Amino acid sequence: MIAELFSNLGMGLAVAFTPTNLMFLLIGALVGMIVGLFPGFGPAAGIAILLPLTFGLEPTTAIIMLAGIYYGAMYGGTITSILINTPGESATVASTLDGYPLAQNGRAGPALVMQAVASFVGGTSGVLLISALIPTLATFAASFGPSEYFLIILFGLIMLTAVMGDNKLKGAISALIGFAISMVGVDVISGSQRFTFGSSELIGGIYFVPVAIGLFGIGELLYCVYIGQHRQQVKKMRLSYRSKEFWPSRDDFSRSRFTFVRGSLIGFVSGLLPGSGGTLGSIVGYSVEKRVAKDSENFGKGDMRGLVAPECANNAASAGSMVPLLSLGIPGSGATAVLLGAFMMWGLRPGPMMIVNDPEFVWGLIASMYLGNMILIALCVVAIPLFVKFLDIPYRLVIPVIVVLCVIGTYALHSSIIETWMLIAGGLLGLGMKLYGYSPAATVLALVLGSMAENTLLQSLITSDGSLMIFFERPVSLVLTCLVLCVAMGPWLARWLRRSAARIA
Repeated sequence: MIAELFSNLGMGLAVAFTPTNLMFLLIGALVGMIVGLFPGFGPAAGIAILLPLTFGLEPTTAIIMLAGIYYGAMYGGTITSILINTPGESATVASTLDGYPLAQNGRAGPALVMQAVASFVGGTSGVLLISALIPTLATFAASFGPSEYFLIILFGLIMLTAVMGDNKLKGAISALIGFAISMVGVDVISGSQRFTFGSSELIGGIYFVPVAIGLFGIGELLYCVYIGQHRQQVKKMRLSYRSKEFWPSRDDFSRSRFTFVRGSLIGFVSGLLPGSGGTLGSIVGYSVEKRVAKDSENFGKGDMRGLVAPECANNAASAGSMVPLLSLGIPGSGATAVLLGAFMMWGLRPGPMMIVNDPEFVWGLIASMYLGNMILIALCVVAIPLFVKFLDIPYRLVIPVIVVLCVIGTYALHSSIIETWMLIAGGLLGLGMKLYGYSPAATVLALVLGSMAENTLLQSLITSDGSLMIFFERPVSLVLTCLVLCVAMGPWLARWLRRSAARIA
């Protein structure tokens, strides 16, 4: 088992260590960090905006670059959390609780270095666990049929709608919007057109890229303009490598030694769960660390452990979320949904058969994550003063550049004006969803998974001559069906139990 693991990693390193792949891995990691610096954007927006620019690359190179943007954004998002108390995305919210007080206490340098170390430890630990789990999960998933895949997709979507958006109803509506968009095109059974409104360009369906760029890119920009969000100025501070105050103390590392382990494990497990990812992992990691600390009264006042725990967790979660994506082909977040769309764009279908049929690609991607974390910790520490200057760039200069990239990238896909209009429509839809508490991530996830869910459901029903018993006959299907029913009926069941207990009392 161990010998096979090292053999697979050796094969992956041979793929990742080519000059082209290393160069684009560096570009992806750097772009991801910069994307993380812009509050509210996050990795999903960065991947969606830059996805069209990867055309012409080899599939392995393109995915390595996009994955670098994904976990690189986790590193960059904490810089604003520490310096200006503004998280780059939801996964770095918990890092503000002690990160910003550390900066106010004159320890911005040690905080930035420690977040880089914690991100490296969390990310690398997550990749180590991926390397150990992927072969086992792929072997198990190889026995899945259409019914099991449909139930897994349904389970993931129900979990996502429960945690995305202001409430469960809005999360469900967001997912239904994505499903509705995915239905445009040709019915796979009858071959008749549906929802095309007589347009020949819609026969092939609505491509996910312009919708994703519109929702995450244009929508986020419009929201920032609408609410009048402006970049806060960073308080002038001395950040010099030659100064002892720039580096963490030995006591910082000593007090945080077990925090690295706890945060990484909590984050990785949360990354395996659809819909939770880095946000839940960072919050749980911080809460657990505060609970086990004997001097918990220091948390919230600039305790280094309160920064290390969520940073380890959210980076381990970004690695953990790649496990269901690679082994089952099921994304667990908005960012991995866009990544799944990128896989499909290059004709790749994540899942157990890809791990068997294309191991060089899978292990090359995993090996690139090891190298990416090494690149990111070096960038984080060496380029801290440079990234701080990025925070001084006003939004009025950033917005036009991003809009031009979005429009050019979308039009370059298929030279289609209709897709450019879809981009604009997606941006307006994204603005409305942000304003009223709906979830663009759930919409994109449902859009990407919609056709997969429809196809696997139809295959299951055709195999069983229309009988729903196919979802109960096999042990795995029965377990998954019970899980789906428990998650779907859980809130009503819990409410009924509370009312029954209140009547008895």
